[in-house]
Amino acid sequence: MPEKASLKKIAIIGGGPAALYLLKEFSAKDPRHYTIDIFEAGERLGCGMPYSKAGANPEHIANVSGNEIPELITPLTHWIEKLPASTLNQFGVKKNQFDEYEVVPRLLLGQYLENQFDQLLDIAAKKGIRINTHLSTQVIDIIDQPEINRVLVKMVDNEELEFDIVIICTGHSWPRKEEGKVKDYFDSPYPPQKLMHQCNHPVAIKGSSLTAIDAVVTLAIVHGRFERNHSMELTWIANENAPEFKMVMHSLQGLLPAIRIYLNDPQLKSEILLSEDDIFRHIMENDGFLSLDYLFEKNFKEPMKSRDPEYYQQVRNVSLEEFVKNIMQTRKQADAFQLFKTEYREANRSILLEKPVYWKELLAALNHLINYPAKHLSAEDMIRFQKLLMPLIAIIIAFVPQDSCEQLIALYDAGRLEIISV
Repeated sequence: MPEKASLKKIAIIGGGPAALYLLKEFSAKDPRHYTIDIFEAGERLGCGMPYSKAGANPEHIANVSGNEIPELITPLTHWIEKLPASTLNQFGVKKNQFDEYEVVPRLLLGQYLENQFDQLLDIAAKKGIRINTHLSTQVIDIIDQPEINRVLVKMVDNEELEFDIVIICTGHSWPRKEEGKVKDYFDSPYPPQKLMHQCNHPVAIKGSSLTAIDAVVTLAIVHGRFERNHSMELTWIANENAPEFKMVMHSLQGLLPAIRIYLNDPQLKSEILLSEDDIFRHIMENDGFLSLDYLFEKNFKEPMKSRDPEYYQQVRNVSLEEFVKNIMQTRKQADAFQLFKTEYREANRSILLEKPVYWKELLAALNHLINYPAKHLSAEDMIRFQKLLMPLIAIIIAFVPQDSCEQLIALYDAGRLEIISV
């Protein structure tokens, strides 16, 4: 077949982090076989919603560190070293104290991702890869045309382009159902600028994980200020004209998420992950299904033998149901913020000593591993995974940054943050 006829036209819808890593994969392929068009609704590539002003203010901190970011062109630490002092000062980052385990403000991480996207585009151009970028371009429809094996991409100005393959990388999408119809009701805290007006009454927040924490931090900055006391503990002082302001989180079962710990193996590349061969050998021996109990045994319990022998002895004969029940009961019975303070101290020790809390690290690893073979679970195990294990994993892998923890504790101690179990 002539080369021209075999050339694939590829469209990537969205130009954030997902598109960034997809572009990295394409840049390693033969450039003669395809062209790429990238459609991005915003004005910047790489940062997406969470790492731009659409999803963050300067006070919002990322919950991933440099060593948790899969390899790009330049490591985050090297990129930070080359930044001017004015940029570092703007975000409160100290170059001489920064290492790969540090987290940074989300807007700064967005600048890094944008830089990496630009570098990848340069690399692609030098390799002869044909890439067209469409910034400030809203895609409103994707129309499949199976009769001609093409896909039509339609933009807001009614322009239409035809492609062989369309890959959707639109990332975070926040619906607006009641916002604008009901006064002082917001379907999401994004962009955070919309919350930046002061009130003098309690504010209800639906949820208690990372999105809710974004709303809490934004509102706290508007209604007061954070300061260190003589013991260097963070405190929050309310504005004089907001004496009645407080925030009430409405949380499923009254739970707060877990706190960021030291992660020894954040990209999960070590021996703790089962190989593809291991997984399919087990499937062949298990009537064509992957057993959730097998994953729990091989990717959680067995690695615990060497990593934390004492904890292994506690769980070695415990079923998945018993394990989840024990942890969730402990969390539900404890006062949410007292447990939060205890875990904050534990997490600080973990980072200071550079020693993971192994059961949390391995639970995160189990969550990562299951993305690939989940389709091989039986219907019963899929239900167990979704209803039993996922609620626990969702709490553990939220990994609230230390700075955000300090802020929540300061607000709680000031009597301006409560949590209600729903």
